Amino acid sequence: MSLGQIIRKKREQLHLTLDEVSAGVGFSKPYLSTIETGKVNNPPSDELLTKLEKTLEFEPGLLLHIAHMEALPPDVRQGYESAEAENQKLRQFIKNIIHKKTNAAKLDTLLAESELGVEQTKASLAAGRLVPVINKVTAGYPSDFNDLDYPAGVADDYVRCPDLHDVNAFAVRVVGDSMEPKFREGDIVVFSPAAEVHNGDDCFIRFAMPHETAFKRVFFEPSDKVRLQPRNEKYAPIIVNGKRIDGLYRAIIKYEKL
Repeated sequence: MSLGQIIRKKREQLHLTLDEVSAGVGFSKPYLSTIETGKVNNPPSDELLTKLEKTLEFEPGLLLHIAHMEALPPDVRQGYESAEAENQKLRQFIKNIIHKKTNAAKLDTLLAESELGVEQTKASLAAGRLVPVINKVTAGYPSDFNDLDYPAGVADDYVRCPDLHDVNAFAVRVVGDSMEPKFREGDIVVFSPAAEVHNGDDCFIRFAMPHETAFKRVFFEPSDKVRLQPRNEKYAPIIVNGKRIDGLYRAIIKYEKL
């Protein structure tokens, strides 16, 4: 259905007249009628669409999305809708894996059943690997860790990283100033579990019991101690028992705000 048909159907479902909608949004009845019939010369503004969403009890942003999609050239809209359909199937596929706790040996079968365009996806990523941005890491003292329950490689946001081959690589957004001036709040840092860690490397540190994370330079000290050294000189280093550390992942790429 077109935008106008959607608006008219919802108005009728709510048993509202054009006069009532006109009074609610502050636009004339004739203009609203031309929108519903698709005879409008000037597309409705975002202001009007937002008011219609509220008056007609639409989900916020729905009419804006539909109107903006209709304004796109047909080929661009078709490409977007095809990609969105694949994304929806992928999200459902991931939910099924998490819900059923699927064995890795069965993934090929599930992929075939899901009708996902896996081969096309591989081709589209030729410009670089998409790395999941899984959470925020405090560039200060250790903080509670939340990986949002994502399996490896899955998140709500991604960054593209050319020439990166570690399938388990992940990215985080920096919070705090203890790693300045090299890393500032808002920077996105990519970490590779496959990269070897040496003294002085900038690392994402995951602690066990309690589950916390930190972002620091790492130095290995005697007696199984590890010194976590901020780059910002106003912060003191932290000495921890190596047994508390559940994972050390070296920073390999930085994306910064300019």
